[in-house]
Amino acid sequence: QCNLTGWWENDLGSKMQVFKVGNDGTFSGEYHTAVSSAKNPIQPSPLVGSQHLDEDGQCTFGFTVNWKKFSDSTAVFVGQCFNGDDGKEVLHTSWLLREKVNLEPDDWRATR
Repeated sequence: QCNLTGWWENDLGSKMQVFKVGNDGTFSGEYHTAVSSAKNPIQPSPLVGSQHLDEDGQCTFGFTVNWKKFSDSTAVFVGQCFNGDDGKEVLHTSWLLREKVNLEPDDWRATR
């Protein structure tokens, strides 16, 4: 069973800490991003998510990060946990980031 609890680090040096995964698969934690286009200093940001608990252990999951401490944006991540040949768990994710825009005509450029 893949256990998301603990620290994870991506290729860019961003880190995520998942505090505890509940029996129903819900979890919370903090995301420590290493990259940002915001003008304010980066700060750890809260995350909440849910993990699908599969019998084979290679679960899917998703979580939301609210960058409210230093930015007007929100990101969502979806992914899957894999048990590698070396016995280490590896997460593969995709994400969307929504930045705040002031006018509806600018909506086209708000999501990446």
